Amino acid sequence: MGVSWLASLLGVLQGVRHALEPDHLAAVSTLAHERPGARGGFWLGASWGLGHTVALVLVGGTLAALGAELPPRFGALFELVVGVMLVGLGARAMVHAVREGREGAHHLHHHGATAHAHAAPRAHVHAGRFTLSARPLVIGLVHGLAGSGALSALVIAELPDSSSRLAFIVLFGLGSVLGMAVLTALVGTPLARLHRAGAWATRLMLAIGALSVLLGAWWAVDSARALAG
Repeated sequence: MGVSWLASLLGVLQGVRHALEPDHLAAVSTLAHERPGARGGFWLGASWGLGHTVALVLVGGTLAALGAELPPRFGALFELVVGVMLVGLGARAMVHAVREGREGAHHLHHHGATAHAHAAPRAHVHAGRFTLSARPLVIGLVHGLAGSGALSALVIAELPDSSSRLAFIVLFGLGSVLGMAVLTALVGTPLARLHRAGAWATRLMLAIGALSVLLGAWWAVDSARALAG
């Protein structure tokens, strides 16, 4: 039995909503300053969504096809990894904010035929292409692992066969790609303008980093208690 149009739409919409959960937003927000602007934000969010979808399809899809559920301890372990990751991302964002607020980002300058890198204020931060694309992809993978158990349990309970379960998970993942990509694109333009304000950009990065650390610490403690229980 295939997935109906209504079920397909529901899967996409659920994926869009899922992308906007607090831990997802916190993680992506700590990276958004690295690529301000609508286009850069769109690809940042899409990279996260791609990693998230790959993990959901591989783990959640396998569980759904087998009619099996992820053991609770594995789910709690994945959630613990998410919490630790959020703490690390938040701390990283705060360090970047302090460093760049004090001396500006390091970037390449050309003076005639001579090129050298040094610190100076600028409107936005460029990262190497591989680094920029790989980081949100890995973060999305971790989030996808943490959510795969709950999603597979849901589709097993609601859908009758393996093909419809897998189709729903794929549509759910595509919805998460769309939701995060559109969100980060929408905030990219004002973020780029804010970066030109210097001090305000530093304050925003510090606030986002602190919130990510607090959320991650709470998430990690809660998950550790579940593992110990």
